[in-house]
Amino acid sequence: MEVAAAKAPRQLLARGGLAAAAPCPAVNGGGGVVVFFAALVAGALVAACWMSASARLQVAPITPAATPTIARNAATGPEPAPGPPRFAGGGTSTNQTPSAAAPANFAPPPRPRELPPAPSPAGAAAPAARECPAYFRWIHEDLRPWRDVGVTLDAVERARRYAAKFRVTVVAGRLYVARYGRCFQTRDVFTQWGILQLLRRYPGGVPDLDLMFDCEDRPVVGAADRHHAQPPPLFRYCGSEATLDIPFPDWSFWGWPELNIKPWEALRREIEEGNAMANWTERAPYAYWKGNPNVGAGRRFLLRCNASGKRDWNARIYAQDWGKELQRGFRESDLSKQCTHRYKIYVEGRGWSVSEKYILACDSVALMVRPRFHDFFSRGLAPLRHYWPVRDRGVAMCRSIKFAVDWGNAHPDKAREIGRNASRFVREDLAMDRVYDYMLHLLAEYARLLRYRPAVPRGAAEVTVESIARGRRGLERQFMMETAVADDGAGGEGPCRLPPPFSAQELQALRRERADVVRQVEAWEDH
Repeated sequence: MEVAAAKAPRQLLARGGLAAAAPCPAVNGGGGVVVFFAALVAGALVAACWMSASARLQVAPITPAATPTIARNAATGPEPAPGPPRFAGGGTSTNQTPSAAAPANFAPPPRPRELPPAPSPAGAAAPAARECPAYFRWIHEDLRPWRDVGVTLDAVERARRYAAKFRVTVVAGRLYVARYGRCFQTRDVFTQWGILQLLRRYPGGVPDLDLMFDCEDRPVVGAADRHHAQPPPLFRYCGSEATLDIPFPDWSFWGWPELNIKPWEALRREIEEGNAMANWTERAPYAYWKGNPNVGAGRRFLLRCNASGKRDWNARIYAQDWGKELQRGFRESDLSKQCTHRYKIYVEGRGWSVSEKYILACDSVALMVRPRFHDFFSRGLAPLRHYWPVRDRGVAMCRSIKFAVDWGNAHPDKAREIGRNASRFVREDLAMDRVYDYMLHLLAEYARLLRYRPAVPRGAAEVTVESIARGRRGLERQFMMETAVADDGAGGEGPCRLPPPFSAQELQALRRERADVVRQVEAWEDH
């Protein structure tokens, strides 16, 4: 622009001189005069051309050749401050040449640090993904038995001997299922529905894989199989320290129609709304539990802790008759309306219980009767941070409950903090986005261990959204519609970043720390 600006005045002046000289008449018509004026015009033309060329030479930029010293200093010197950000799309670009009203070296002031970053230009690298919750690290531990030996086709097929109910195979983003047995109610249906939604959420993100799945409550692959050259990998809803079963998100995250339990995301929001309407200090100052007492010894022990004419253990225990609830239209079993006590008790049934996440969401202090099993997220919970540990046998259980309630009522601020930590964990680390991310990372890490190329097994059929929803009515169809992932998947949001595995020292320290906290609570109870 500066070169053009330098040329313009001189050209205008030259053209002006020519325009002024051209109409001048010859004086007296003499030839000498004509020759004189012709010479004058030629001289003016030569002068204009020389001045224009001179101007171009004067403003031409000079680019110095880089010497070795300059190149070396440029490589080792500090990075220059970033220029103004670029914005994709329409609108005024901050990278345009400054207008004539601004000096040539004009630059906008630096952005205050507290402002959010400017949008990335089209085609720029996406921002780094957030790290997944800490409990994702247990994925590495659950798959550790196969880390060195891998997963062979023989090992997968041997897992069928442990009463696997169906086989899941993913090839080129399509789901195929071979059925070997019946699952209770619609556990298998909504588990497979969840896997279908994962494929829709992250199209092309789930690698080819092949696995066996059991939908019963208790893990069955004994730790003795750990010493087998190829232990059988078996997926289910829970695991334990004594078994090798691989925990996977349970069916109820997509709804439990037989018990009128809504899909997790919708129910979690309803529980949050109920929490806002029921201040912790205004809730009943007792421990609450309601459920089926006939599915585990721990629950039968819990019945003895109910208030009676002889002793009040600060517990309010209610047996749930699901048959009668079905007849009454589930009027007395709305989980979003059961956060009415300051304390809620979690106790396992035959195995782990799906009720755990609903109890944690309540803002109440979760009193966790010492569990034997774990689901995929519960190892991310810490005693006295997310829950209060309770002993698991006889009268000792009742005493633990009474001590916890007395302590919490005497220290309401600390008790409320435990409840809030648990509900925050559920809200932030157990939202459906994170559930899908856990599924994705678990399956991807498992697929890396396969020592064969997955293929559709004999007897398997493709499962699609249309085929699995065909013929579904009532709550089954409603819950599927409510949890169907949109065609655009995650809407551009990628999965969180899988954290690294525990070191042996980290794992040992974590287990020791949690055991020490439990022993400390028991020591308080005994004194």
